[in-house]
Amino acid sequence: MTHRTLGRTGLHVFPIGFGSAPAAYLKADAQAATSMINFLLDNGVNLIDTAGSYPGSEEFLGQHLMNRRKDFILVSKCGPKFTGLPGEAGSYEMVSATVDRALKRLQTERIDIMLINSLNLELFQRGDAVRALVDARRAGKVAHIGLSGDNELLDYAATLNDIEVVETSINIVDQRNIDLALPICRQHNVGVLVKRPIGNACWKDLSEQGGIYQKYVKGYSERFSAMALTPADLGFEGDPLTLWPQIALRFSLFQPGVHVALSGTTRQANAQANLRSAQMGPLPQDVIDKIRSAFHQAQGQTPWPALT
Repeated sequence: MTHRTLGRTGLHVFPIGFGSAPAAYLKADAQAATSMINFLLDNGVNLIDTAGSYPGSEEFLGQHLMNRRKDFILVSKCGPKFTGLPGEAGSYEMVSATVDRALKRLQTERIDIMLINSLNLELFQRGDAVRALVDARRAGKVAHIGLSGDNELLDYAATLNDIEVVETSINIVDQRNIDLALPICRQHNVGVLVKRPIGNACWKDLSEQGGIYQKYVKGYSERFSAMALTPADLGFEGDPLTLWPQIALRFSLFQPGVHVALSGTTRQANAQANLRSAQMGPLPQDVIDKIRSAFHQAQGQTPWPALT
């Protein structure tokens, strides 16, 4: 697959990245997770996303993947208050301390992209978190600065000179940012990482969703039911449980302005399937139009916000 240039960072990224949140929260077996990430790296994936708030994730990557540090772009996150670190959420002190802790945990000298995360618009607009990362960039601790967020916070952040990358929710049941945020990102040449590109498998019954997905998928599941779409409606024949992941990933990955879709699977078979889906290229335009139309009809007169 052709690499993409991540906005004005100049970094060349493979369209599929690895998101480590599920592996962290679901406490994936370390050996299996390492094997799967190595498989992804061997097959072109060159971006790994983590965060200080993902339990054990930074430490895991530091212990098991730093022998391949030159093979991938490293993304982490800061912003929320962490026990044991100085300052409040979004403060200069907290963000600076989180960066230093991440460097130690990840056993690296520099983080390629550090994203501000888990702040509301008012707290972000104070500017302390951005100022801390600008100083960290000046010190060589981080290379590029960004935001992980949605809705009005994302719209605002994407206009700032210091925000080079954003990570946000875009999928078949979360389309708000397609209409409002992506045009701003394209205008300002901001790199876009997409989280939840397959909508946390919202087509599955809630009883089949374990761990963190019980918390995050409910809203997606309700939206999916309201959209009332089947693969057959879109011109696909076969098992819906096999078809939906492919349809959903291709929908998210090929939206104009999107650079990377983060795959958070803990299973190598799913990772292989995601790579195959990405290689299929964009969905036909009539399929995209049907998915977009179903979303807008289901949301009615009150637009659905991006789910955070």
